[in-house]
Amino acid sequence: MERNNLYPIFLKTKSLNILIVGGGHVAEEKLTFLLKSSPDAHVTMVSPMFREGTIALAKKGCVTLVKDSYKKSYLKGKHMVVATTDIPDVNVQVWKDCRAASKLVNVADNPPYCDFYMGGIVTKGNVKVAISTNGKSPTTAKRLRQFFEDVIPENIDDLVKNLNEYRKTIKGNFEEKVEKLNEFTKSLVHK
Repeated sequence: MERNNLYPIFLKTKSLNILIVGGGHVAEEKLTFLLKSSPDAHVTMVSPMFREGTIALAKKGCVTLVKDSYKKSYLKGKHMVVATTDIPDVNVQVWKDCRAASKLVNVADNPPYCDFYMGGIVTKGNVKVAISTNGKSPTTAKRLRQFFEDVIPENIDDLVKNLNEYRKTIKGNFEEKVEKLNEFTKSLVHK
């Protein structure tokens, strides 16, 4: 049976430099979801043209738009790259250049050329849930995101903040604190 072997992480995109190659609909979609989840992300986009929506989004965030064709030199100082052009040869070249420079890369809608996927994300205050279908079905990830948005209560952030304060008052060593927190939060999971 096939399984998802991806390792989920949450990136502090404010500390990273991200490059999006392309300026069309897919690039705008990737930028939209990135900024929705991480409004303080540092993003550079390079493309001969940009959609009006992309230009408007760029003004709201830490986004630099560069009107130019992709060149390998745009990888300098970047930590991760998303290639979204409608020219397969350009996307593959971005992937090759990223591999040679040890950069994380995602070629949109082309799983063999991806080090990571940008999955569905649910955010409620400090609680964030990321959903992956291993690149097999973005539509399923979208539907799961909608499900979790409905079932995770709006006041979950209050619970997290209160538990954080409670955690500070617990006495004992690490194991004892974990045991007390586990006992205290056991009622959150109903079977």
